[in-house]
Amino acid sequence: MRKEVKQKKVKRTIDSYIDYKDSKQLQRFLTDQGKIIPRRITGLTAKQHRELVTAIKRARHLAILPFVSEAVK
Repeated sequence: MRKEVKQKKVKRTIDSYIDYKDSKQLQRFLTDQGKIIPRRITGLTAKQHRELVTAIKRARHLAILPFVSEAVK
């Protein structure tokens, strides 16, 4: 018998347009290592998550967000 470990859903919500320049909002959807938190944990819709991923990748490319956090380096 395996015990199933359930992860707690965080339920982060996005009310308006996801802006790639808003680093504070995007930072909520990144782990401390700089990885994007999966959709099943954030509770976003598929469309919102696709927009979020695009915004995060744009922000990383323009050096608004780091690709990897300083702690991992």
